[in-house]
Amino acid sequence: MEKYSILKQKYYLYLTEFFAGVSVMAVELGASRLLAPYFSSSQIVWTIIIGTIMIAMALGNVWGGRSADRNPEPDKLYGRLLIAAVWIAAIPLVGKYIILGISGALILTVSSNFLILAAFLACMVVFVFPLFLLGTVTPSLVKYSVDSLNDSGKTVGNLGAFNTIGSIIGTFLPTFVTIPAVGTSVTFLIFSCVLLILALIYFISRRTKLIPCIVSLVLFLLCSIFGHSGSFAFWEKELVYEGESVYNYLQVKDTGNSVILSTNVLFGVQSVMMKEDSLTGMYYDYALLGPAMAEVGTESEILVLGMGTGTFARQCMNYFDGVKVEGVEIDQKITSLAGTYFALPEDVTVTTYDGRAYLAAVDKKYDVILVDAYQDITIPFQMSSVEFFRMVRDHLTENGVMVVNMNMHSTEEGNINEYLSDTIASVFSQVYTVDVFGSTNRELFAGNGKDLRNGLERSVTRLAEAGGKEAELADLLKRAAGQLLPYEKGDHLLTDDKAPVELLGMRVIDSLIEDEIGYYKEIFQEQGISGLLESM
Repeated sequence: MEKYSILKQKYYLYLTEFFAGVSVMAVELGASRLLAPYFSSSQIVWTIIIGTIMIAMALGNVWGGRSADRNPEPDKLYGRLLIAAVWIAAIPLVGKYIILGISGALILTVSSNFLILAAFLACMVVFVFPLFLLGTVTPSLVKYSVDSLNDSGKTVGNLGAFNTIGSIIGTFLPTFVTIPAVGTSVTFLIFSCVLLILALIYFISRRTKLIPCIVSLVLFLLCSIFGHSGSFAFWEKELVYEGESVYNYLQVKDTGNSVILSTNVLFGVQSVMMKEDSLTGMYYDYALLGPAMAEVGTESEILVLGMGTGTFARQCMNYFDGVKVEGVEIDQKITSLAGTYFALPEDVTVTTYDGRAYLAAVDKKYDVILVDAYQDITIPFQMSSVEFFRMVRDHLTENGVMVVNMNMHSTEEGNINEYLSDTIASVFSQVYTVDVFGSTNRELFAGNGKDLRNGLERSVTRLAEAGGKEAELADLLKRAAGQLLPYEKGDHLLTDDKAPVELLGMRVIDSLIEDEIGYYKEIFQEQGISGLLESM
């Protein structure tokens, strides 16, 4: 080891171990943000990411140890760091295309477990190789740093400590600093640059492999120039904002007559503002059945859990004079966007908090509580359990109404909405559901007070007599009331202890995908890719 002067005091080895630990965790957290806009940020996706990375690290540990025994040359390790650095730098540039390519291929060929397979294959292709290389760091450094058995325990312990401390910093730094400040793409580039610098310093000090170093530096710069933008929806031309927060990918689109917020690249609208203050034509209109059932009026109190940018709040204030609306939204950046792009009224109070934690902290009662915190498969289990719905019930007035937006209705036995509805029906004596025309949303209404249908009929009559925009709402409510069905309670129950919402939601997603692209899948299976392209 004497000929490697930069490694003589072992400090550089410890520094390498430290930054390898930082980079592994930073890439893992970056992986979750890269995949979330396409596959959600559910526990299933996190499980796939963690499992895949652990496979890569384990294989790297085994191969790195054997390689170090066969050829104990530090040049080999730092050469691998060069490759890992360039690969990680390329992820922002090509990762999204790989994810979409894998998703497009699988969506045409698989009939079940699409989310699991697509996310797993994407992780394998994009992340396994660089993390496999980083997995070789520890066994290689042990080989280079242990001089004798007398101090082997101390040396291995120091290396483990540096790696662990690096992992801790690599966990907090991306989540709380780099991703919110500069985004996922630049975060990958930052930690790629750290690895690149480590390797460059080593090789420059040794004056070896300068050409590979120059090539790696050039490739890194190219990836930085062309891959730093971080646009997940690169095909969109009408975005007025695209960015990230601690919790979400965020995209604001101006369609001409409306402004839309989405937290998913491929599908889903979380909030919409109609520029002419009209009905949205979406589930928010059907959700107004809840305030109508509660016969809200002047000084009535409405709480929105999952405020988004305030679509439901604006609709309530637009059609029901004198109501007071407050919201809870866990993502402060979404609330900021509400003021910038969605004209959220200043007198609407929004608290940045988890919806359930908010209910636990306040004693106030409301005439209507809307639960709108479910996004595709990402359903917070703590806001789907019988314990949560009891908290909602306890925060409603005597004749108060709970509204729940369930965005994946299905006819399959034992689907997620059936579990949610059965759970709610175990807490409330009156439960009604209605499927939103032209969408996959289902609205649920629950109460324990006066008859909800009677309250709805009286409100429809009053709104119709008012004329104008209120009469327009009355017409819609009357049509929706004709589709309103009383819910018969079943035996499915979600509790704080057992709420497998991700697995239940995944089954529905498989069914929705099958329905949506069944026509194209059939063409692909019969005529191949050429027939598919012709049909499009």
